[in-house]
Amino acid sequence: MTKSITLYGHASGPSPWKVALILEELAIPYVYKLMELSELKKAPFESLNPNGRVPVITDPNTGITLWESGAIVEYLIQTYDKDSKLTYTTSPEKFHVSQWIHFQMSEQGAYFGQAAWFAHFHAEKVESAKERYFEQVKRVFYVIDKALGENGGREWVVGDKCTVADLNFVTWDVLVPWIFGDSAGDLESEIKEKYPRYFEWNKSLGERGTVKKIMEDRVKAMAGH
Repeated sequence: MTKSITLYGHASGPSPWKVALILEELAIPYVYKLMELSELKKAPFESLNPNGRVPVITDPNTGITLWESGAIVEYLIQTYDKDSKLTYTTSPEKFHVSQWIHFQMSEQGAYFGQAAWFAHFHAEKVESAKERYFEQVKRVFYVIDKALGENGGREWVVGDKCTVADLNFVTWDVLVPWIFGDSAGDLESEIKEKYPRYFEWNKSLGERGTVKKIMEDRVKAMAGH
């Protein structure tokens, strides 16, 4: 019997919930250990991740401790997705899945994070910085929309099924209304008009039972903190 993986995260941040989504999709038992931000950049947590960030997993089935969400997702796929439910074993599809995993981390994660920072947390209001990153958020929408429109249009970014290449985008995408704040309504109209394939793709992802579950779990976690 598979033992439960421990997933260390905090209540609000998207990256631990990205890992939780893959655990849910693959029906891997896990325990979500909520950490306070004040606990991360010091002992004993730094013995798990010297960078003092979440997510981190410890897997008693293999003895591994792993940090960085992209590395964790790839590990879960390679170790537990024996039927390739969320990936491909064929070429070029398996490399295209990897391509989108890296795009999500280097582009969506980085730019959405900076947009959130300058919109909500930076001590000074730097409108030019906020607008720069808001535009980069829209650039991610554009790239996904364009990819979905290739070869006559398709439902998912790789192949003919929902894979980790799609799912990795979910937990940042659900934060877009909060990131854009008062302008979120205008943004939704803009997305429908300029990036319709992205809009429908994102809607389809949001309707998955696993996505609904982790969003409910996130709301409960935030209510308790």
